[in-house]
Amino acid sequence: MRQLTPLLLGLTATAGLIGVIAWSVQAIGRLEHQRSQKHTLETLLESSATDLQTDHSTTDSSESPSDRSKSVLHPSPDAKPIGAPGNPIVRVALLSQSPPRAVDLSGQAECRFSNGEIVQKRTLEKVLSERRSNLVTCKSGQDGAVVVNKRSYPETVYFLNRGRGWIAINQLPLERYVASVVGAEMPSHWNPEALKAQAVAARSYALVHLVRPADSDFNLGDTTRWQAYGGLNSQSGPTAAATKATKGLVLSFKGGLVESLYASTSEIAAEAHSHLGASMSQHGAQNLAMEGHKFNEILGRYYVGVSLARLKTNEN
Repeated sequence: MRQLTPLLLGLTATAGLIGVIAWSVQAIGRLEHQRSQKHTLETLLESSATDLQTDHSTTDSSESPSDRSKSVLHPSPDAKPIGAPGNPIVRVALLSQSPPRAVDLSGQAECRFSNGEIVQKRTLEKVLSERRSNLVTCKSGQDGAVVVNKRSYPETVYFLNRGRGWIAINQLPLERYVASVVGAEMPSHWNPEALKAQAVAARSYALVHLVRPADSDFNLGDTTRWQAYGGLNSQSGPTAAATKATKGLVLSFKGGLVESLYASTSEIAAEAHSHLGASMSQHGAQNLAMEGHKFNEILGRYYVGVSLARLKTNEN
């Protein structure tokens, strides 16, 4: 097997998930690149790493001054990463659902304008038919969901229009996002070890885009241009179990974070990613799992020389 160098994001990169979320009640503007020179990936990763070849057990693009002044996010230079320690927040652009035309709310979900005014469902769909800039924030509540074009999403969904059309952005904790990606990228009935390998690869890829956002409004999209994400529709018991079993584990190489590329087969992986770095074959991962290989061994087969690192779970 040809050994390819993994794509890396060094620990000196600026952190892209630093800031305290404070939605503006005055004007719509660009979501800030949440970056701070004082914070690096060292605030996210534990200092030690585990080699993938050994047995490893785990527990259960420019912005003007006027745009900046209208920002709906106001990051604080001294703020800690958004979200719980070890489970930062990720913003996913629901590009597969663009434009968002039909919106429904289930359970305790509700939507509000940026001034705090509650938006009724019939009003929301009327607003989404308009072209003017606006922002609507919908929260799912504990057991509810925000349904966009008949697909259900948890946590928070922002409907944002900068005058160029509407886009929906799902904001949720990393681990919940990963559980959905696993189900969107692999059949949930596949071997649990293959699902675990997919969870680690998906988490590592997402973390790279938390540090290096794809856009000033979101970290990454929900299509295979990044990695597939289907909200609640692609999450299941097996995908949640695989995510929980590998909670916080990411791929690291010489202190850097690996942008863990993957594709359906080895042929597709070689064609699409050979010029970029190592890439996992998802069907190959399943075959290795069926042969009795553990998830860390599967990852080690495709990402040569890479180790497992864990996201910090304390606030220090």
